[in-house]
Amino acid sequence: MADLPRSAAGDRSPWLIASIVSIATFMEVLDTTIANVALRHMAGGVGASQDESTWILTTYLVTNAIVLPVSGYLATALGRKRFYMGCVALFTLASLGCALSPNLGMLLVFRALQGIGGGGLAPVEQSILADTFPPEKRAGAFALYGLTVVTAPAMGPALGGWITDNYSWHWIFLINLPFGALSIFLVSVFVKEPQAVREDRKRFLAEGGGIDWVGFLLAALALGSLQVVLDRAVIDDGFWSPTVSWLTFACVLGSVALIPWERRQARPAVDVRLFGHRSFLAASLIMFLVAFTLFSTTQLLPQPTQELMGYDATTAGLTLAVGGIGTIFVMPIAGRITGLVQPRWVIMVALLWSGGALLYATRIELGMSFWDVSTLRILQAVALPFLFVPITTAAYIGLPPDKTNDASALINLMRNLGASVGISVMNAAVTHGAQFHQNRLVESARDTNPLWVEHLRQTEQALRNAGVGGWEASQAALSQLAGQVQAQAQVLSYIDAFWLLGIAVLVLWPLVFLMRDLPKGAKPSGH
Repeated sequence: MADLPRSAAGDRSPWLIASIVSIATFMEVLDTTIANVALRHMAGGVGASQDESTWILTTYLVTNAIVLPVSGYLATALGRKRFYMGCVALFTLASLGCALSPNLGMLLVFRALQGIGGGGLAPVEQSILADTFPPEKRAGAFALYGLTVVTAPAMGPALGGWITDNYSWHWIFLINLPFGALSIFLVSVFVKEPQAVREDRKRFLAEGGGIDWVGFLLAALALGSLQVVLDRAVIDDGFWSPTVSWLTFACVLGSVALIPWERRQARPAVDVRLFGHRSFLAASLIMFLVAFTLFSTTQLLPQPTQELMGYDATTAGLTLAVGGIGTIFVMPIAGRITGLVQPRWVIMVALLWSGGALLYATRIELGMSFWDVSTLRILQAVALPFLFVPITTAAYIGLPPDKTNDASALINLMRNLGASVGISVMNAAVTHGAQFHQNRLVESARDTNPLWVEHLRQTEQALRNAGVGGWEASQAALSQLAGQVQAQAQVLSYIDAFWLLGIAVLVLWPLVFLMRDLPKGAKPSGH
C-alpha cells in the first residue's frame, strides 16, 4: 500500500495543484479578518446591539473549531476531494446567505455554516500538499501556500476598512463568490484523488466505516465551549458570569474525557495519538505560540492607532498591509532556506528574531508616525515565513503517509486555538493593564505633586490665552489632563502586552530541540 501514488497532481505540475488549493484558504482567512473590521457596520445593518454583534464572530469561530479537528476523519470517510469541494461550496453559498441576511438570526445561521465549510479547507489543502510533494520539496510548496495564511490577515484589515468606508458591508461576503466558484472549477478539473487515498477510504469502509460519534461530540463540547469562553470572557466579566463558568466546566469535562476515549479507538475522530510523535508535538506547540503572537498583534496594533492616534479604519489597516508586503517578499526565501537547512534551525533563528521584534514594539508611543508604526509590523512580519514554512514542514517528519489528513487537521487546530487564545488573553491583558496604569497615574494627579500642579496651571493658562473663561478654563484643563492620563494608561498597557509576548517567545524557543531532522539523504529543494 505504501508504494501506491499519493500525489494529487497526476501527470500535471504539482506547483499548479499547490496554487489551486491555496485559493480557498486565502478566501476564508481574508473573509475572517475583513469581518472583524466590519463588525460594527454589520451590526447596524441587521439591527444588533454592540454586545449582540460579537456573536457574529463567535458563531463562526465555534463551528470552525468543532470541524477542524475532525476534518481529517471526514476527509477519509467521504473522500478527500469530495469533502474539500463540499467545504468550498458550503462556505461560498453561506457567504451569499450572509450578504442577503435581513436580521441577526439569519446572519448567525449562515455564519455557522460558513464556519463548518471553512473548518475543512486548510487541513485538506495541507494534506494534499504533503502527499503531492516529497519531504525534500515540501518547504517550497508550503512557502507558496503560506502566502495565503500570512498575507491574508495583513490585507484583510486594510481591505475591510476600504470596503466599509466606501461600500456596503454586504460586499465583504459577496467578494467570496467569484473566489469560491473559481476554486470549485479548478479543483474539479485539475486535482486528482490519488489511488492511495482511495484505498485508504476503501479500507476505512471495509472496517465498518462507522462514525466515532462519541469522539466527535466530546470534541465539539470541548472546543465549542472553549471558543465561546475565549470570545465572551472579557465581555461577560469572566468567571463572574454563570455562562462562562459553566462553559469552562464543559470544556474541561469534554477535554478530560476526549483523550482516553480517542486513544482506545481504531479510527478516532480526533487522532490524539499523533501528539505522541515528538516532532509533531513540538511543531504543534510552536505553531500555537506563533499563531498566539501573530493574531493577537494583528488585533492589538491597529487599536491604538484608531483609538489614540486618530487613524481611520483604512489607514490603520494599511499599517498591517505594509508588513504583509514584506512577508510576500521573504516567503520564497524562507521556502528556499528551509529546503537547504534543517527546519528546526530555521525556526530557532526566526523565533529569536520574532521575540526581539516584539520587544522592540514596546517603543510604541502616541507621537509615532504612520511609518514608525508600520516599521514595528514589518520587523514582526519578516520572521513569519521562516516560522510557518518550516513548522509545517517539520510537522510531517516521521509520520505515516496515511496520517497526513489527521496531522493537517490537528496542526491547523493548534493554529486556530493559538489565534483565539492569543486574541482573548491579550485583549484581557490590555483592558486590565489600562485600568491598573490609570489607577497608578491618578495617584500622582493630586495637589501635593508639584509636577501635576504646574502642568495643570500651564494648561489652564493656555486655555485662558485662547479666550476661554476662568471657571471654564479650569474645568477644561482638568478634562484635558484626564484624557491625557487615560491615553497614557492605554499606551502603557500596550507596551506591557508586547513585553509579555516577546518574553514568552524567547522563553519557549528551546522547544525546537524536540523536533526531528528531515530524513538523511533527502536532497535540498531545487536540486
